[in-house]
Parts: sequence; structure tokens; C-alpha cells
Amino acid sequence: MTAPALVLEHVSRHFGGLKAVDDVALTVAAGERHAVIGPNGAGKTTLFNLISGELAPTTGRIGLFGTDVTRLAPYQRAALGIARTFQITKLFPGLTVLENVLLASEALDRRKLSMHRAVSSYPDLERKARQLIDRFALSPFTGEVAGNLSYGDQRKLEVALSMAGQPRLLLLDEPMAGLSAAESRTMHALIEQLDPAIAVLLIEHDMDVAFSFADRITVLHQGRVLTAGHRDEVSANRTVQEIYLGTVGE
Repeated sequence: MTAPALVLEHVSRHFGGLKAVDDVALTVAAGERHAVIGPNGAGKTTLFNLISGELAPTTGRIGLFGTDVTRLAPYQRAALGIARTFQITKLFPGLTVLENVLLASEALDRRKLSMHRAVSSYPDLERKARQLIDRFALSPFTGEVAGNLSYGDQRKLEVALSMAGQPRLLLLDEPMAGLSAAESRTMHALIEQLDPAIAVLLIEHDMDVAFSFADRITVLHQGRVLTAGHRDEVSANRTVQEIYLGTVGE
């Protein structure tokens, strides 16, 4: 049996008296497409910070690919095959697109410790970086400084960076946020084309995107799991319809 990509058991995170994440259980199978939805303040990004290691849980256990990572640092989790994007893009704005992707490609490579040799001197890393740039339709901007890209292209670059380490679990935190309708369609098409062997956990406010992309949906409300299941079950749930989808069946 293949171990799940991600297992959360009774995971909570408290900030004083505020329970930002409260007793959350969640399992994502290898290769699964799973979305987490809920209103602002539901705890979605805090949950991602717990999974990736930016925050430590107050209680509970987090497992990645059969390994307990509850107390491991973010870089240790990354080495196991997890990557993420953020609501606000985190790029090196003063470096070119190619330099950004080269650095991301090097991050989990043993040669990152070779401090006296330029990253660009490794042809295999540069080839891999250029392939990623091409896959995300950024080839015309290879030599462009990342800070000069349009917001939509910066979002695409961030997803490309998250893929540089060949992750087995990818966390996408609202990849469509701030994009135009055309840019959203492009981003949706790009994430649909991700390797099906990669498990993807997606936070997304656009319900159409969430339900068309993910097989399983988890709904968070005030830090707790309101409901979870196949997208058809969740979309038919009356409480979800009332609170999140704005429609109620007669």
C-alpha cells in the first residue's frame, strides 16, 4: 500500500484564545486533487502554514508520505517532497526569471553546497530550468527581471518555482488571486496539466475552479472542518449551499 501524501490528525493551532485551526483531520492520497474552501478567516492559510512547517501545531500530528513531520523544519519537509505557493508572490524580484528558476532548481540539489561555482555552470540545472520556464509559457521573459513581469506572469513563475524541486505534494494557496479572467483561465489550464502523480492541495475562493479541479473538497468554517468528501457530496450539502455557494435547493 502506498502511504498517503498527507495525513493530519487532530491538528490545532491556537493564538492565545483564538483557535485558528481547531481539531482538523485531513488525508490526501498520492496523486489526489483536493481543495480546501471556506470564507476569509476560516483558517485555510494557517492550515497550509502548519503543513509546510511555517507554524508548529498546538496539538495534533502531521504526516508526509508515512513520516511524522510534526516537529520538522520547513526545509526538512521540502526534502521529503512538499512544495507550496503563497497568497502573495514570493520571488526574487531583482533576479531574472531564469535566475529565479535556477535557484529553485538548486535548492534540493546536493550541489547547493558548492559555494565557489556559479549555479549557471551546471548545464543540467540550466536545462531543467529552461524546460520549466517553457512549460509555464514564460520563455519570452527568460532574461527579464522578475519584478518587471505582469502580476499574472509573476504568479505563473511562482508555480514554476514550486515545481522546480519535483515535489510529490504541492500546496497551492489561491493561485488565481488577483488575476484577470483570461489569466485565471491560463493558470487553471496550467495546474490541470500538472503531473497526475503529484498530490495537489488547493486553497481557492473561486468555487467553479475548486469544484472543477478537485475530486475531494474539505470545507473549513471557523477553523474546523464543516464537511469533507467527494465534490458531488459537498456541492449537494445544504449547509455548504447556504453559507458558501449562496444557493439553497427547494
